[in-house]
Amino acid sequence: MSVGFYMDVHVPRVVTIGLRLRSVNVLTAQDDGAARLEDTPLLKRSTRLERVLVSQDDDLLRVAVKFQRDAVPFSGVVYAHQLRVTIGQMVEDLELLAKATEITEWISRIEYLPLR
Repeated sequence: MSVGFYMDVHVPRVVTIGLRLRSVNVLTAQDDGAARLEDTPLLKRSTRLERVLVSQDDDLLRVAVKFQRDAVPFSGVVYAHQLRVTIGQMVEDLELLAKATEITEWISRIEYLPLR
């Protein structure tokens, strides 16, 4: 079974579209009615849904790092800096992560894009 992603509002919609065209399971915060949630509740929401949170928000990354430091479990975060990864790289790397990993591998894990 592949990993499902939870996209925060900072991820361009075209990334979500590209992943869905590749049959990757994606739910956006907007589609979930959670677009206005602050970072901590958003990370908790993605964890309840057992989805890896994808973000390009530095503040959300800080929240995830704090969760790691405080040993607060979460379902994983993929962080892509807005200036260091292209849309195409994001789609390719996220597809690979979705199809090659299981949600159990993501507990309290932070992965940075691009992968290479």
